[in-house]
Amino acid sequence: MIKERSCAIGLDVGGTKIAAGLVARENGAVLARRITPTLPQRGGHEVLDDAVALAHELLVEASSLGCSVAGIGVGVCELVDPHGHITSAHTVAWRGLPVRETFAQLAPTVVESDARAPALAEARYGAGQPYRLFTYVTVGTGISYCLMQEGRPYAGAQGNALILASSPLTTTCTQCGTVLKPVLEEFASGPALVARYNQATGAHLLGAEALLAAAASGDVMASEIARSGGEALGVSVGWLVNVLDPEAVIVGGGLGSANGPYWDAFVASARAHIWSDTNRDLPIVHAALGPDAGMIGAAATVFQDES
Repeated sequence: MIKERSCAIGLDVGGTKIAAGLVARENGAVLARRITPTLPQRGGHEVLDDAVALAHELLVEASSLGCSVAGIGVGVCELVDPHGHITSAHTVAWRGLPVRETFAQLAPTVVESDARAPALAEARYGAGQPYRLFTYVTVGTGISYCLMQEGRPYAGAQGNALILASSPLTTTCTQCGTVLKPVLEEFASGPALVARYNQATGAHLLGAEALLAAAASGDVMASEIARSGGEALGVSVGWLVNVLDPEAVIVGGGLGSANGPYWDAFVASARAHIWSDTNRDLPIVHAALGPDAGMIGAAATVFQDES
């Protein structure tokens, strides 16, 4: 008798798309996948129906692939408390909906924040495997972090230990007295870089990938905006290292996975803002699992719950 392969279904529910995959427990391989636009403006119930439909499709396919599905992991781009309750509705209106209970009609379900799910994936299968204690930073449409300890994400008392760049960094200019309230996410995230470039040049770039390509081709303004964004991110990540004292910083997300002036300026700035010389040379590396990290990490929440 052939033993069935242990798997879980992982869903990465973002503002643009829902990515779902059948993930193997032993190595994190994605054995089957589905994707659909989120279209969150339709409302939470409609998005939930689509997400459940993807999970059902994969549950059916798992049987044909000889996979035993241990459960469903759902990573969502909202705040999630330690009990799996969604506590915000900035993008996907699932706050107050029976999300876990609805998925649980198919299989046991774990709901997690999409900031912690990819960190778990990197700890279990990716660049975080060598480390007992590391900080995962994701940089893309938004900027968040997760502290990983002994293979488990630290969620905090309310599940909010992931907010890094959404609040103003209020300061007063010592020369003129002007009160400045910059928000890092509005300066250094992918959409922020593009908005700054388009405003400065009158261009109509549509994404950070296009801006980085322009920088690579010699566009001075694109290079400067990328550099300044990376430098600003480095200030906050340097502070994060000072506070958390991790063994390494692993950086994911679309913008965080790219090389070039943004990355170079970020790493240099982070090291310049790390106070202790015993921390200053810690590894600062790209995540290993790419765009599948959220999906794989969502599935890994099921495996973590088993162990």
